[in-house]
Amino acid sequence: MANSALIPRLKTPGVYIEEISQFPPSVAQVPTAIPVFIGYTQKAKNERDEDLTMKPVRISSMLEYRNLFGGPDPEKGITVEVTADPLKDGSKKYTIKRASNPSPSKFKMFYSLQWFFINGGGDCWIVSVGNYAATLSDTTLLSGLEETDKVDEITLILFPDAQGLTSNYYGLYNEALGTCARLGDRFTIMDIQPSEEGLTADVETMRNNITSEISTAKYGAAYCPNINTNLDYYFYDKMVDDGNGDANVTLVLTPDTDPLEGKTLADIKPVVPPIDTTNSALYAQVKAAIRDMPLELPPSSAIAGIYARVDSTRGVWKAPANVGLDFVVEPTVNITDKTQENLNIDVTSGKSVNAIRSFTGKGKGIVWGARTLAGNDNEWRYISVRRFFNMVEESVKKATVQFVFEPNDKNTWVRVKGMIDNFLTLQWRAGALQGAVPEHAFYVKVGLGETMTALDILEGRLIVEIGMAVVRPAEFIILQFMHKLPES
Repeated sequence: MANSALIPRLKTPGVYIEEISQFPPSVAQVPTAIPVFIGYTQKAKNERDEDLTMKPVRISSMLEYRNLFGGPDPEKGITVEVTADPLKDGSKKYTIKRASNPSPSKFKMFYSLQWFFINGGGDCWIVSVGNYAATLSDTTLLSGLEETDKVDEITLILFPDAQGLTSNYYGLYNEALGTCARLGDRFTIMDIQPSEEGLTADVETMRNNITSEISTAKYGAAYCPNINTNLDYYFYDKMVDDGNGDANVTLVLTPDTDPLEGKTLADIKPVVPPIDTTNSALYAQVKAAIRDMPLELPPSSAIAGIYARVDSTRGVWKAPANVGLDFVVEPTVNITDKTQENLNIDVTSGKSVNAIRSFTGKGKGIVWGARTLAGNDNEWRYISVRRFFNMVEESVKKATVQFVFEPNDKNTWVRVKGMIDNFLTLQWRAGALQGAVPEHAFYVKVGLGETMTALDILEGRLIVEIGMAVVRPAEFIILQFMHKLPES
């Protein structure tokens, strides 16, 4: 029956229609794997030629990225070693020995975006902090991080270029973790910065420099080592090829008396007419050798793609581990069980590091770890638990906004409780919560004498208490075998 108090005063005779809502309010689940990539780009202009530097921009494909931010930083200093063997007819047979890039570009944004989409990524945000002519700076990257506060949709934070920093690398990530803790709706994916001292020393450096506060560390996870990928090196910009890109490739001949010693790829590029068949074949071989070079990247961008893939196929409550990365040649460091013992469990500070490993029969890029940087904390040890709470907290927060300034009475409490109960029941049915029945999986409390005092109501506070038994990964599976004595 309609509430007569809500019917407007009628003055003109006639028939009036009143629609009565019978559906209760509901909670809509927020997206869980929307990363922001903060780094340097070739350009930052939209179709109206407006500057996009330090402005978060949402994209969903590499085509959009290219249109707005351009291509990769062209690689310079590539060398290709070639052996020249004389033939009986006086010609020479050229054989590619090795292609290498001793000083790769520090700007990895373009490659990282490629790898993110390849591994299952979708919608994401880009914050361009400058172009390739700029000096890589932690201060500039921090300015880009500050801009992400303006975007509520972001749930993951990444710095694809950060490994090129010469100082304050982990200071940058401490700021990112602090941002996640302050906002409570996002998570940081951190790479271990490699050095010549080796993986053990690199992890120790991280543990000595990353915050030990559980309230902050629980909002991030670290991964190692870097990965050699199948992505192509770009030694010129394929979007705007000025014809000089081949000059970035130098040939190193054996013997070094060969006329092609020290020549560039541009010098042997075939022209029409005439066509030099020898150089034409060598030109194609050199290009193929460069394409075959493994491109080393920090793993965070692919991990963000894995988060997106697992969230869409299983759910945010499923640990993003025991999953293979795509376009992997091999990890730069072969991590063994013995090595991972010290990575996975840090008895001193709890700063766990998740390994990417090679396993016979499984692949060469398996994510083999699911812990946050609060690895010794029973509540927030696992990435899936932290990210599931992030999702529920943000979803319920957005849904309860409609009740601001509603009467703080039992009618409102019942509606709020029912709304959250329905949402968590759906999560339980999906497998996110433990328990044979919903009552074992979660509880929602709200009301005078239960979560609020009379003073709370006088001061306008509506307090809801929510408890959830989130599923946790089976990190250690123990199979117990024994001899069984014959019974007869």
